[in-house]
Amino acid sequence: MNNSRKGLYIRKFLRILGPGLITGASDDDPSGIATYSQAGAQYGLSTLWTAWITFPLMASIQEMCARIGLTTSQGLTGILKQYYPRWVLYTMLLFSFPAIVMNICADIAGMGAVANLIVPSVNTEYFSVGFTVLLLFFIVAFPYRKIASILKYLAMVLLVYLLVPFFAKTDWLAVVKSTFVPHIQMNKDYLGILVGILGTTISPYLFFWQTTMEVEELREKQKK
Repeated sequence: MNNSRKGLYIRKFLRILGPGLITGASDDDPSGIATYSQAGAQYGLSTLWTAWITFPLMASIQEMCARIGLTTSQGLTGILKQYYPRWVLYTMLLFSFPAIVMNICADIAGMGAVANLIVPSVNTEYFSVGFTVLLLFFIVAFPYRKIASILKYLAMVLLVYLLVPFFAKTDWLAVVKSTFVPHIQMNKDYLGILVGILGTTISPYLFFWQTTMEVEELREKQKK
């Protein structure tokens, strides 16, 4: 295969990447990083086995939401409104809205905290407000295709995670053992960390976001 054909396949592959990649990457948010960091600081490698639960759950939920969007060309709220009683829709909004808002607030606060570490002379609150205004501007000013393209390439930065273990002193035998042999501690703190890992990995906004992005992707293709 010559270089031009390889380049064509790579460009085609990058064009295909979209909603799933962005939604999956968005799950690696500041609140998630804080939870995983706390789990690692308190219990070391002993929570690695949870990946066998969290990843299939997250992948299957994203798959279901994507199929709903592709099949119905509607978001989750539209589907609930059309096919279910109103109380089901309002109950979902009642439970989902606070969780989504708090998750977004945690993400922006985390961004502000990181920016404060880089520029300590500016308070975290100012950075958080600035990021909020900047994000709102981008959402309003740019079309979906432009935003999706930017987020898609920014998400590839997460590939750095694959390199980090090789630059640290890692006990690979302990990693393999902790991954395949669950070690569960029956105490409140450990069980709380497990709930935190499940909650931050399978965030409510992922359901709505994945479905809506699939619908937006369909509409963009129909315009062409």
